[in-house]
Amino acid sequence: MEQMNTAAAKSIRCRAAVSRVAGQPLEMEEVEVAPPRAHEVRIKILCTSICHTDITFWRMEGNHPSIFGHEAVGVVESVGEHVQEVAVGDMVVPVFAAQCSECPDCLSDRSNLCSKLPDVAGLMPRDRTTRFSSVSTGEPIRHFLSVSSFAEYTVVDITHIVKLDVGFPPAMACLLSCGISTGVGAAWKVAAVEPGSSVAVFGLGAVGLAVAQGARMRGAKRIIGVDLNPDKFDVGKRLGMTDFINPNDTGGKTVSEVIKEMTGGGGADYCFECIGSTSVMAEAFQSTRNGWGKTILLGVSGNKAPIGIPSHEILRGRSVIGSLFGGIKPKNDIPMLAQKYLDKELELEEFITHEMGFEEINRAFELLTQGKSLRCIIWMDGAKEIDNGV
Repeated sequence: MEQMNTAAAKSIRCRAAVSRVAGQPLEMEEVEVAPPRAHEVRIKILCTSICHTDITFWRMEGNHPSIFGHEAVGVVESVGEHVQEVAVGDMVVPVFAAQCSECPDCLSDRSNLCSKLPDVAGLMPRDRTTRFSSVSTGEPIRHFLSVSSFAEYTVVDITHIVKLDVGFPPAMACLLSCGISTGVGAAWKVAAVEPGSSVAVFGLGAVGLAVAQGARMRGAKRIIGVDLNPDKFDVGKRLGMTDFINPNDTGGKTVSEVIKEMTGGGGADYCFECIGSTSVMAEAFQSTRNGWGKTILLGVSGNKAPIGIPSHEILRGRSVIGSLFGGIKPKNDIPMLAQKYLDKELELEEFITHEMGFEEINRAFELLTQGKSLRCIIWMDGAKEIDNGV
């Protein structure tokens, strides 16, 4: 019997941090959130965090006005028709990657990209309209990555929803909605790192550090972190890194030359690029060994520049693979990662460097852009401010 839902008949007015001008501070506004339509869920956001992907698109022209945010956890407030997977009151994680569980991609182990509901920039995926509007002007406001969590309430398609046990810690659930799952998943599912192998991670933000943790869990013997910020080494070491390279302190050598020296001349078995820089992608490739070296691209680039890799190097057995969400199939794998946290196999607390209330979201943006935070948990109902630094 389909779930009845009278609350879905009404719009909700709430606060949202709206991005109106590229690269400028978000504006706290009152917005109207329409009720969920068929196959949709309206969520009350408990907490959200900021990912570098939010910053990349926030800086780009043509994405405004928008409600950004895609790392979050919330509680189901109402559901539309044909929604049976979740009910009012359930704790859920909204994710940018859809899983319809019906299309050839969702049914295959070779892909985590849903071909039934591809991303529709700024709109809901099924009818290509928005559920947000400005209370003061009536102007429609764009969605972001099918989530838009910088609002007290949001509407998400059921294919972008993962249900978790209501007792799971909300801040930890928030972390699993994007960055940490991406990094751990890339080491486990995309690279399938083997015990005893060597790994290099370029960029030690939350995703890169999660790659290091995932590689350690897979039994990698040597995990080399590459970052300009030496403060990242301490947290990296706690999560599994064995070595650290600061590109500014290599004595004139390239990072790839240093990595080859550290790995006996061959290069790393696996290199992960977690920045979104095409030049770093090329350097990561050059840091892999001939024969089987694999480069996994996780960073989101703000442009469409090509990667400079000589074709004859590919012929020598090296490979490059890209990955959205670290190969994670959200409905299958996020509950598994949540259990690994509960079983104390997966560390999540190390990634939370700050916590603050919703009204401080612009300060949270500044901390991330300045490299002073990994993940800042933003509580919608306010929270005691916590600042642990990087």
